[in-house]
Amino acid sequence: MSTSVSGEAAAGSRDSRRASRRLRQEFSACRLRFTWPGTTRALNDEQKLMAAAPFEASSEAVTAGKRLWNTKHPAYRAVTTLRSEITGFWKSATLPYPEPGLRLLPQREIEAFTARLETYRTRLRQAVDELAGHFEELKEQAQVKLGALYNPADYPDDIRPLIDVSWEFPSVDAPDYLLHLAPRVYQEQSARVAERFNDAVQMAEAAFREELSKLVSHLAERLSGTDDGQQRVFRDSAVENLQEFFRRFQSLSLCSNHELELLVHQCNQLLRGVRPQSLRDNDELRREVATQLAVVQSQLDQMVTNRPRRNIQRPR
Repeated sequence: MSTSVSGEAAAGSRDSRRASRRLRQEFSACRLRFTWPGTTRALNDEQKLMAAAPFEASSEAVTAGKRLWNTKHPAYRAVTTLRSEITGFWKSATLPYPEPGLRLLPQREIEAFTARLETYRTRLRQAVDELAGHFEELKEQAQVKLGALYNPADYPDDIRPLIDVSWEFPSVDAPDYLLHLAPRVYQEQSARVAERFNDAVQMAEAAFREELSKLVSHLAERLSGTDDGQQRVFRDSAVENLQEFFRRFQSLSLCSNHELELLVHQCNQLLRGVRPQSLRDNDELRREVATQLAVVQSQLDQMVTNRPRRNIQRPR
């Protein structure tokens, strides 16, 4: 038994090292940046004093602010919806990296990824142009709602330069010039980068496992009957989101966790060619899929329970 366990651990370690090398060779770091205006302002000292007075509170203990414009206006909502859509695309096309603001993109996808973001940026700028056309209206509404708190200086003459999106592909490797100037520092930096890629493999596994668990759990719960034997209602997206996950996993998987690969394959085979309406119309198919998904969920839960914890030693 111990020989089998140690053999599996060794195989897992080799898979992880191989995945880390592949990640470093075939992926590039990618950063997404938004230029965005603030929609609130803090009250000045005199205004905070007035706000605190009815409560007989010290203005130093009061935090107060004002909303500059109606953030629920359709023109502004269209812009923020696009920001969320762009961020969602960036995350879906990349793998996590342990440095804030960075994710890892397959190098083979850089051209298509950039083209997609350029399309998004065009749409964003069009939406901002629409917002600019309503900005005087938003300012007039704010003047009515804010009363004496309204300050024209809080508002730009033109909102368009303040909203944009950009992206870049920064290097995360130790700079080459350090190799000649400070070899020891270069080695330290290289070791730190290697450790980050090792961490990135673990982060990718955890992200895939968590996403699969949520999707499987949700669909299994929707397919299972209620206590009184009635069918639960579920949206097509409960199935479509899982099928999209399979496509993304196939594109981004590092093959670092054999057990996770098998579970994804098992779940994919279970839902291959299955349409949401078929699950509604065919009670036997519905029960079979629900039962198998429950098995997958149980195995995913067991993976989390049995997942070894890394011994992280922090510098003193």
